[in-house]
Amino acid sequence: MTKILLARHGHVDGIRPARFRGRADLPLTEHGLAQADALAARIARHWKPVAVYTSPLQRCVVTGAKIAEACGIVASVDPGMGDIDDGQWQMRTHEEIEKEQPTAWHLWRHAPHLVRFPGGESLQDVVARTSNALRTVLARHPADTVVLVGHDSVNRAMLLQLIDQPLSAYWRLAQDPCTLNEIEVLAGGDVRVGRINDTSHLDRAF
Repeated sequence: MTKILLARHGHVDGIRPARFRGRADLPLTEHGLAQADALAARIARHWKPVAVYTSPLQRCVVTGAKIAEACGIVASVDPGMGDIDDGQWQMRTHEEIEKEQPTAWHLWRHAPHLVRFPGGESLQDVVARTSNALRTVLARHPADTVVLVGHDSVNRAMLLQLIDQPLSAYWRLAQDPCTLNEIEVLAGGDVRVGRINDTSHLDRAF
């Protein structure tokens, strides 16, 4: 059995007010660094992961490094876990896009599986990348606990794959900053969900 602890990076500028951050390489804020410390302490206290894999963007790299240090292990970058490419929408606010492109905005909010960001990716592209990352992790760690540190869109895409749900269910899942998801993948391929979007470590710390 492989236990996957799927986390999201800590707080960055652009979460409030909401922007399409995508591939913008934003650093963690001071609040985000404190969140990452709280997440790292929780993982080190309750689990014994053997590896940490992160997106190449620094908000995930730094979050993953804190987890790896707390657990006495090494963090590695997996390019397949990089955030969705928002193309021409990158760093635009949600309010701007809603006003300027109301039809595209409505489609994104109500049928995200049918959207390709102008000049960027679709959710299907993200699934293709992250499915390769998941396969690699499962092949390398058939009986281990591992930590993956990704992004809001990336984590939703991974979770939907793991629990065998369609991309049309994208908005049914929440992924808050420095959240923790726990998924067990059994040897025969069955999947058990332990927790999704668990931020109880932050409730105590903030």
